Amino acid sequence: MNDDDLDPRTRRDHGGGLDGAIKRFGGTRADWIDLSTGINPHPYGVAGLQASDWMELPDHGAFERLTDAARRFWSVPAGAAILPAPGASAIIARVPTLATAGRVQINTPTYNEHAAAFAAQGWSVQDTGPAEARVIVHPNNPDGRIWQQADANAPLTIIDESFCDVSPDASLIHLAEKSGVVVLKSFGKFWGLAGMRLGFAIGRPELIARLNDLTGPWAVSGPALRIGTEALLDTIWAEKTRTQLAKDADRLDALLTRQGAALVGGTSLFRLYQVDSATDWQTRLARAHIWSRVFPYSATYLRLGLPPTDGWQRLEAAL
Repeated sequence: MNDDDLDPRTRRDHGGGLDGAIKRFGGTRADWIDLSTGINPHPYGVAGLQASDWMELPDHGAFERLTDAARRFWSVPAGAAILPAPGASAIIARVPTLATAGRVQINTPTYNEHAAAFAAQGWSVQDTGPAEARVIVHPNNPDGRIWQQADANAPLTIIDESFCDVSPDASLIHLAEKSGVVVLKSFGKFWGLAGMRLGFAIGRPELIARLNDLTGPWAVSGPALRIGTEALLDTIWAEKTRTQLAKDADRLDALLTRQGAALVGGTSLFRLYQVDSATDWQTRLARAHIWSRVFPYSATYLRLGLPPTDGWQRLEAAL
């Protein structure tokens, strides 16, 4: 084990890992409810795919239709360009190359792929202090912290809004045309289609052009282009989904606090609780084939996503 393995800024722990849970606690994937991620358990309906979506290389028109839909949905300013990519993670790995390596400020705890990506490109990762780059996860994962415009204060600022679609009024998308700012969007969380691998980088055209050169041609699949465009245009679904997620988050809070957990924060896609022993709670739930999220930097943090409709009774019984 090296020093990086002990550093919460660069350690790469994630939700998921259900196969490992199955090996330890038994069952099959069909037996389990995975609450370790913040993915909407009620995904956008996938329909209308055509044979050509699978068989043909995506053309310029398909990309243009997707970026036009994204511009409208997120109210992207006219001076910003949009780059679709195969998931936000593909962009996260590349954004450190947009500037000469120096110091990057990433306040912890937060999503750890950012620190790992910058460290891999030779950047020095720090929690506070002056820096040539800054990453703000907005709202933050795992505590749901909301950042302000004044926090986008470094020459290169990455604003990760992977979970911001549940609270669009808080978005900092208007900063996307500001020099040195790149806003990231994830399609997998709010729309519940993480396996489709679709994400977006939004920023000034010169920055987005450099990221485009790094991703190469046809980075997004034909099915992802079609489904993404349809979903971004479906604003009625988005509004209904926000309302339902908020109700479910309140329901989860009520259930967990009755069992002695204290709410720390989160979004309406995931909730972070303080408990007496996170590993004990995770084990108790796992014995009922419900997987949760714990963190290597905290013995008391437990994060839960929202159960599917048929999972509430199982969760209550397990607690």
